[in-house]
Amino acid sequence: MSVLDSIIEGVLEEQSRRELSQSELAERISAIGAPRNALASLQGNPLSVIAEVKRSSPSKGSLAEIDDPASLALRYQDGGASVVSVLTEARRFGGTLKDFTAVREKIEIPMLRKDFVVNEYLVRESRAFGADLMLLIAAALPGSLLQDLYALGTELGMQILVEVHDQDELERALAIKPKIIGVNARNLKTLEIDLSHFATLIPQIPANIYRVAESGIATISDVEMAAQAGADAILVGETLVKSGNPEATIAEFLSVGKR
Repeated sequence: MSVLDSIIEGVLEEQSRRELSQSELAERISAIGAPRNALASLQGNPLSVIAEVKRSSPSKGSLAEIDDPASLALRYQDGGASVVSVLTEARRFGGTLKDFTAVREKIEIPMLRKDFVVNEYLVRESRAFGADLMLLIAAALPGSLLQDLYALGTELGMQILVEVHDQDELERALAIKPKIIGVNARNLKTLEIDLSHFATLIPQIPANIYRVAESGIATISDVEMAAQAGADAILVGETLVKSGNPEATIAEFLSVGKR
């Protein structure tokens, strides 16, 4: 079993423990406010930052305690992040929907639910808890499932970040004509990082699709590499949660787009 398969197995077990009825989900969705426009927020900078609230990872273990995710997210917002991403996967990343809700109540910028969304329930749950932007990982969604969940998420008003890691996944993503594609430098099946995937895959994404570089971005040179490959935004988690001054780090990364 790959690391990705193991994570998905855990996600489905956790879902079964907290699952709401379809009527409860529908009530929450009807009561929640309209989604914020994540793409418009991202397009506000030459190079934007999606800043992530992330307690731990399968490859690094514990990264930061983050007793108050909302306070950290406010610092991200103050630092100039265009979108805040919150990990809601519990077993490997230490996140919860409670974290997402806490952040949603405090910040004004759009939010990305970062999780392993692999079925219709999880799509509906994402909107029910206030996600503006939702992640769909091509490696986790075989066959027509990527297309089907993309269509449902769009129907519910969310924008979708479709994540790819290799050529085959990129071709599958392009076939559904998404507005946003993220290139993940991390192989989720092995957890290995190779930043060269940015230079290989991002230039193949048409300019009318918003391009995000994900994972492994730790230094200004990494940001420059992603920008040179054609990334419109970077998604950064570990570097920010371990930084004593995330506002300054975000500002430094944003400066790359202004050169």
